[in-house]
Amino acid sequence: MTTLHAEHSAHTHTHGPDCGHTEVSHGDHVDYAHDGHLHRAHDGHWDECEPGGHVAHDGHEHRHGEDCGHTRVRHGDHVDYVHDGHRHAEHDGHWDDH
Repeated sequence: MTTLHAEHSAHTHTHGPDCGHTEVSHGDHVDYAHDGHLHRAHDGHWDECEPGGHVAHDGHEHRHGEDCGHTRVRHGDHVDYVHDGHRHAEHDGHWDDH
């Protein structure tokens, strides 16, 4: 899975451990959930951190929901669940790995 590089040019807020937005570990960096988008620091600016392509999380037996105990992160038109270092989103009868 590749990650698209899309600079969030109008983003004046500085994210960090005390900014109040949900932190999501994502590979070698941390994303911050803000206004339905995931932002990451990159070369002095903030990027939208969105996956490129569709990746199903095969073998994911757990059913996420409001009371599943995992952090919920609003992401565009749906909710992702942070689980085992990944964001999972329900899609066509399976869970996607974001």
